[in-house]
Amino acid sequence: MSLLFVVGCFFFPMSFAILCWSLQKLSGLQMEKKEAVLVASKLVSSVQAIMASTAGYIVSTSCKHIIDDQHWLSSAYTQFAVPYFIYDIYAMFLCHWHKHQVKGHGRDEGGAGPPGNTWAVARGYLHKEFLMVLHHAVMVLVCFPLSVVWRQGKGDFFLGCMLMAEVSTPFVCLGKILIQYKQQHTLLHKVNGTLMLLSFLCCRVLLFPYLYWAYGQHAGLSLLSVPLNIPIHVNLGAALLLAPQLYWFFLICRGACRLFRPRGPAPPAPRQPPGLHDGPRD
Repeated sequence: MSLLFVVGCFFFPMSFAILCWSLQKLSGLQMEKKEAVLVASKLVSSVQAIMASTAGYIVSTSCKHIIDDQHWLSSAYTQFAVPYFIYDIYAMFLCHWHKHQVKGHGRDEGGAGPPGNTWAVARGYLHKEFLMVLHHAVMVLVCFPLSVVWRQGKGDFFLGCMLMAEVSTPFVCLGKILIQYKQQHTLLHKVNGTLMLLSFLCCRVLLFPYLYWAYGQHAGLSLLSVPLNIPIHVNLGAALLLAPQLYWFFLICRGACRLFRPRGPAPPAPRQPPGLHDGPRD
């Protein structure tokens, strides 16, 4: 087992625990535990995203030959970051758990829910976050073995580009924090939403056509002929990775439409019949 994998197993949970404690005890913001859990989980996700996108940029710009060139950071960061996806499944569950408890579902008079309530919360969590949990599981069980073993040291350029997909994550995290504090209609939220939309489109949706185009430039093929000249399992894998990105991009676009849609004028107050006014006129 790689030492970097072990370091990652400690780094992400410990960072989360330290941030939770610091936000509650040292920040001076008097955060409740549920707020500290949410903010800490988003901060850890943002830190991981910044590290991943930085590593991806270094790798992709260092590999001039997109097939044979290698960079030590590609395999090193992959091994370090894999525990993050396992940790994040648990962190997302904690956020869901605290939201559930705040709403008071399943609590008795003493404030503690029955033992079976944990399973109800877990089922609700899996129902709500099924796609994200599945995405994380695929990253650990499929993408990690493929990137470490199956590639056999080839294609570091493509791996670096895939790591740069995390560029959009800090904007997504900030958006969720702003929503938590009901700041949806502030200028910061609108600017962040615009950056999230553009970064998600460029780094997650258009990433796959770019990778096909890059391979076509290397192999002397047009973009449209690339899918016909590469193994079918590569096309299938790309399609499976792209599908959830398109779904999440649709959700982001729908949220952006609600955010930037002009508000209509408030409906006029109903006229009261004479003699029924509750108080004097202004």
